[in-house]
Amino acid sequence: MSLQKISRLVHTVRYLTFRQVAYRLYYRFVRVGLGQFRDITARSWVERWDAPAWSRLSTDDGVGFTFLGVRGGVRDAADWHSGQHSKLWLYNLHYLDDLNAIDIDKTPGLADTLIQNWSHANPPVVGNGWEPYPLSLRIVNLVKWHSRSDSRADVMLGSLASQTDALAQQVEYHILGNHLFANGKALVFAGTYLSGVQADAWLAKGLQILDEEVREQFLQDGGHFELSPMYHATLLWDMCDLVNLARRAQLPALMKRLPVWEPVVARGMAWLRSMLHLDGKISFFNDAAFGIAPDFEHIQGYAALLGIPDAAGDVLPSAFLNTATGYAVVTPSAGVKAILDLAQVGPDYQPGHAHADTLSFELSVFGQRLVVNSGTSQYGEGPERQRQRSTGAHSTVEVAGQNSSEVWAGFRVARRARPSIERFDLAEKFICIQASHDGYRRLQGSPRHQRTWTFADDGLEVVDQLTCNQSVAVSRIYIHPDVTFLPEANGFVADMGEGKKVVVSMQGADQVRIVGSTWHPEFGCSVTNQCIEAVFSSCSLTTHIRWS
Repeated sequence: MSLQKISRLVHTVRYLTFRQVAYRLYYRFVRVGLGQFRDITARSWVERWDAPAWSRLSTDDGVGFTFLGVRGGVRDAADWHSGQHSKLWLYNLHYLDDLNAIDIDKTPGLADTLIQNWSHANPPVVGNGWEPYPLSLRIVNLVKWHSRSDSRADVMLGSLASQTDALAQQVEYHILGNHLFANGKALVFAGTYLSGVQADAWLAKGLQILDEEVREQFLQDGGHFELSPMYHATLLWDMCDLVNLARRAQLPALMKRLPVWEPVVARGMAWLRSMLHLDGKISFFNDAAFGIAPDFEHIQGYAALLGIPDAAGDVLPSAFLNTATGYAVVTPSAGVKAILDLAQVGPDYQPGHAHADTLSFELSVFGQRLVVNSGTSQYGEGPERQRQRSTGAHSTVEVAGQNSSEVWAGFRVARRARPSIERFDLAEKFICIQASHDGYRRLQGSPRHQRTWTFADDGLEVVDQLTCNQSVAVSRIYIHPDVTFLPEANGFVADMGEGKKVVVSMQGADQVRIVGSTWHPEFGCSVTNQCIEAVFSSCSLTTHIRWS
């Protein structure tokens, strides 16, 4: 192993907790052994499960499935583990999300077919479906479906109990983050639905996990600590599910936690709304894409059914900082919104969904997305996954061809950029926000990147400064695919329709050009777009974006 790889590994491992390391070693030697659950029964709830659905069916026959934009067939047991598909595709297959998808009740027999096919093809405890994360999502889906359908057949309850037993023995303490949260939620759902001593133990264990993780993972400004709008939406839906479960089961252990869970949902909705573009969809910071998590309007509707107050009518300042997560939100005039990434890479011990996107920004003008980050279309460890996590795939500055944070493999980060907010001024006619980061300190001269955004009613000035000029830097502004810029005498101009125009110009660059690129709004999706790329070897670059 080269010294560079050793250094990268050391700078990655140093952030892990003792718990992660200990459980990683523990799970190498311990094997899952299932108990017997012949006499398992279901508890009586005050009300059966009922909740809004947001996801679409992936299949109409239980044979052909579409996940992540990829079609596949599942005709025999081997297909549940086929090497023809990515790990994430197979995980989606094993989640059985269709049990609670839109229109599942309009397709008679499909739910039973899915459950039976999975059970016959996946004996304990072999294959993708018995890994803790797909176990967690499937257990919740099964509990919801069993409760809604009043399906209490002993064989089905026994299978649910076996799956919960397998999960309880391999809780993801070695990963933590949203995985551990999903484990805790599944144990609570199963322990609430099933009855008996073992079910009580699962419920207690799940609640213990959630008591710790809700407090740690949802920060004071409402945002989830993995700093991904997509994962935030996923866990916010999970929180709504937990509130709903407590209301329907009426178990005292759940009811006593409502005063904690309900405010988390309320604050989480306010944070997520701040991270939306004017089209109502999430911004792309860190791992983020459409279609993986419920949209804000789905979560808003769910919370409304639960009677959780929404801060939709609150009057917000024209610029504010989500202080715990580090995202600034600026709305200098009607139809204009910018979101600035001033955030740390986080959490320290689990940055698997982080991108090297420090000091990037996204911008909507005239109600349309204009400046974007490149999004996420795949996981895994391939070169495209690495490119999409890189600094060069975001609307920020890359120095000497390096990433601001050392993202590597599919979900690893070694040395991380540490941003500092230096100025946050709201004046009568302008808004000025300045921040810098030290992510390039490992390079010759230890350059520091400082970026200053100055907003007016009709434009934005972005000043990028480096503390040393020993490296060539590249500023990139990625453009939404619906917008096309053309060269003009003083820069580049885009016709936004109805007589509206946006002009981009740069001073201090050695070279400015438009290059072809791709935007990735969904997994498995790549859309052609433009990138305005400015190369500069001096210490300063000024970018003007004007709209009129």
